[in-house]
Amino acid sequence: MRKKVTLKQLAKELNLSISTVSKSLKNDPEISQKTINRVHELANFYNYKPNALAVSLKSNKTKTIGVILPEILNHFFAKALYGIEQEASKNGYKIVTCITNESYEKEIEYVEMLNYSSVDGFIVALSQETQMVNKFDHFTALKRDNVPVVMFDRVSDEVDCDKVIVDDKVASKNAVQYLIDTGCKKIAVITTISELSVAKLRLEGAKEVVHANDQVSIVELAVKDSIIDVLAKDSNNVEKEIEDFLEQNDIDAVLGLDETAAAITINMSHKLGYKIPKDISVIGFTDGLLSKHSYPKLTTVSQHAEDLGAKAAQILLTHLDNFVENYKSETEVVKTSLIVRDSTN
Repeated sequence: MRKKVTLKQLAKELNLSISTVSKSLKNDPEISQKTINRVHELANFYNYKPNALAVSLKSNKTKTIGVILPEILNHFFAKALYGIEQEASKNGYKIVTCITNESYEKEIEYVEMLNYSSVDGFIVALSQETQMVNKFDHFTALKRDNVPVVMFDRVSDEVDCDKVIVDDKVASKNAVQYLIDTGCKKIAVITTISELSVAKLRLEGAKEVVHANDQVSIVELAVKDSIIDVLAKDSNNVEKEIEDFLEQNDIDAVLGLDETAAAITINMSHKLGYKIPKDISVIGFTDGLLSKHSYPKLTTVSQHAEDLGAKAAQILLTHLDNFVENYKSETEVVKTSLIVRDSTN
């Protein structure tokens, strides 16, 4: 393997100053074309690459973004990550991605590790445990260090930073109204993410619509610790809890506040002999693989995850390229869409 060559070695071999070699590699008009050609020819021969650390020290930037996600098995976060990477790459940035697996302690560790590695900024979706314990000192520390942070989807009002969210409450209201408009009167709300901010907003929206209509009733099921159960590949308890709920309650519709809840509802309904949507209409959130490949195909609220991730990256990159002192953080809301498929009338 050919040994890596340095800028100093190129200069020595060409009998030029380091400054001249550096300017030649950037095609600086101050340098003659003949010299530029000589430098490029030798650099290509040695497959020379600029030292990333030296470049970052000179520019005070690493051109790297730290991305912290709660999980990656969820299609929503996979699509959001794709949007982040595409936007970062387009602007000459690399991303370093860490997965907390819903752990508060891991989130702290990854924030500290990436900050120590001098990433230029962070894009974060909070872990389930972080939202449960409601502690955010690790993000407060970033604020003190003037490291920009953009949160998306799972956010907290306790953290002063830019945020990109979807209109969860409005999306839920629209979904329940659709069920009512198609004749549903006994609506259940099922969630496996009850501790998360997004689920609380969705539940709030569903309740508002139902309570405004005297002819419609609502019942709730919040499956405990189910995100952790599913990640541990121990989803039997989750399925049993939803199955029992469906069997014990007289309902004609289910709003799943997450894709997992909606998909399991469809499976358990089949098991109990209910026909979908004749007996029970089902709507879920996140237009992921489960929604597209369930039987029947799931009517779902699309959060446009790729656009959400891209928007978060755009906001962070704007900060990094145009630093503003005493900047006032803002929250941007991305609108959702209800995609109607075969699981509803």
